[in-house]
Amino acid sequence: MPTFKELGLRAEIVQALDELGFENPTPIQEKAIPQVLDSKKDLIALAQTGTGKTAAFSLPVLQQLDENSREIQSIVLCPTRELCLQIANDMQSFAKFMNLKTVAVYGGASIEGQIRDIKRGAQVIIGTPGRTVDLINRRVLRLQDVQFVVLDEADEMLTMGFKDDLDLILGETPETKQTLLFSATMPTGIKDITKRYMKDPAEVSSGARNEGAQNIEHHYYLVNARDKYECLKRLADVNPNVYGIVFCRTRRETQEIADKLMADGYNADSLHGDLSQAQRD
Repeated sequence: MPTFKELGLRAEIVQALDELGFENPTPIQEKAIPQVLDSKKDLIALAQTGTGKTAAFSLPVLQQLDENSREIQSIVLCPTRELCLQIANDMQSFAKFMNLKTVAVYGGASIEGQIRDIKRGAQVIIGTPGRTVDLINRRVLRLQDVQFVVLDEADEMLTMGFKDDLDLILGETPETKQTLLFSATMPTGIKDITKRYMKDPAEVSSGARNEGAQNIEHHYYLVNARDKYECLKRLADVNPNVYGIVFCRTRRETQEIADKLMADGYNADSLHGDLSQAQRD
């Protein structure tokens, strides 16, 4: 298995990875990093969440940016504000020993603060489609110097109805850019985007297409509806160190189950669309 240095990454990035405890590249990193470093071809990368996608596109992009320019040279688009912040934090950590700045732009937070950060100068913008379009329309976000466009979790962005926003944003970028599309699946909508905005893309993948991640075990329990909550408590009791997420069908049910767990002494909380952005954060 190669090291990050052997993949062609510069010393400053390797030093940051060492401090973060990264030892060896994951399969998608091993395939994507040299491809982006050595070729100007567009890239389609198919990989499940949890396989190291963020580093797979961040590391080779950061390596090729001009640290002496404060113009926006790369834009990363993703479906949610939480992922947006996660990517921004990761990229800033990877660039710890470089003179590079990232700015995250997303809804539910002050647009004025994001405008100030952009005007101070940044080489990388990480954004959700809606807020990115807003900043383009305000003529704050200018993408004419962009060299790299990353579409992360592209399938999710289409599922959430962002196709028109993606069309507008990509239309603002130069034709000469390199487009990197990362997705867990390849629905028809993504194929349309690849045909419209990508030129003869290379393709790499980690695992089989449209398949679940290999490092996850699945178990299921068949119980009556009235016993679901008791079953959930039993699972928590036999796994005292569990750190998990319980998905519910409705916001109301989400809140009810969280309230029950907390009333029964479990360390739990709720996360749903009826909460304010401050509560979600």
